[in-house]
Amino acid sequence: MTSLQQDQYIELAVGAETCAMRIEDVHEIIKMLAITDIPFSRHEVKGVVNLRGKVVPVMSLRNLLGMPDEPYTRATRIIVVRYQEEFVGMIVDKVNRVTTYGEIHPPTGQTGIPHAGVYQGIGQRDDRLIGILKLEDILGG
Repeated sequence: MTSLQQDQYIELAVGAETCAMRIEDVHEIIKMLAITDIPFSRHEVKGVVNLRGKVVPVMSLRNLLGMPDEPYTRATRIIVVRYQEEFVGMIVDKVNRVTTYGEIHPPTGQTGIPHAGVYQGIGQRDDRLIGILKLEDILGG
């Protein structure tokens, strides 16, 4: 089952993996800021940042996907999303582009894509398949 989509997505890189999220889920994308540590928080919670007067928790998408930490680079970004009426920042290695997909396939256990359970769909453009992240499952887990 496939459907034609004209929704826009942000493609991002986490390690060697490329994935995407719906542009409607993204509040803004910012360069790395100084992160204030929160003692005794979960490993994937890196701390909080002050974003124009709002305290925003920041999590590592690498850690949320079960990947180890890597040093931040000039390409590292924080993608601020709205989750349960709050803003949450997610650290990603790189933001690649805004794009659309010709077809969106439902996720299945047979895709062969790592972390298939965190995807709401698989976007197809030419011969590339990109997992579209399901924020509720990633942030709610």
